[in-house]
Amino acid sequence: MVSSLVHIFCVAAIFFQNIELCICTCEQDEYEINGECCPMCSPGYHIESHCTELTETTCAPCQGSTYSAKPNGLPVCSNCTMCSTVNRLRVKTKCTRNSDTVCEPLEGFYCTDEHRGSCRYAVEHKKCTPGQYIKQKGTAVKDTECALCENGTYSKGSFQICKQHTKRFTPAALIAVIIAAVVPTVLTLFGFAAFYEIRHNTSMEAASLDCRLAHAVVRYH
Repeated sequence: MVSSLVHIFCVAAIFFQNIELCICTCEQDEYEINGECCPMCSPGYHIESHCTELTETTCAPCQGSTYSAKPNGLPVCSNCTMCSTVNRLRVKTKCTRNSDTVCEPLEGFYCTDEHRGSCRYAVEHKKCTPGQYIKQKGTAVKDTECALCENGTYSKGSFQICKQHTKRFTPAALIAVIIAAVVPTVLTLFGFAAFYEIRHNTSMEAASLDCRLAHAVVRYH
């Protein structure tokens, strides 16, 4: 009984060993079908008919919106990915026979789900609130960064730099500014007028003195 079990175990081991050897005999650029190792089709093609002991694999090009990106033993090509606006996506690179569509976020959105260089889902960039400025604008792969304005500055949330507050004058301050601007001008004008008056009076007195001197000289002679 024991010898029979050992015999069955050995036969089973040899059987599974042969299966493993059979599976592992195909080369990297081949695929196994019906116990045969058939050559794969090149990227951009799919299997039209499998090889036999007497014939090679027959390949056909991908048609329509289909592609195959790697050597394969597929009976049909894969469907090209659609960049859906529902997922906030648009086409970055069109699908070809040997490469899938590459999608990217719509303007104002950034990718949150990327797969093999193509975006699968995007969300809208964050909006900065009043009192914040845009520290870093959002990109196709990164959200917007906001930061608080410092004291004495402001932003509506759409500025890339905070602005200084405009100074508003109270009535008293406005009067003080006007006085500070007008008084020096008035004093300067008064100074010029006084200087002119003094010079004018001095000239008149000098002329009168000259006349008196002239009369005196005439009377003397």
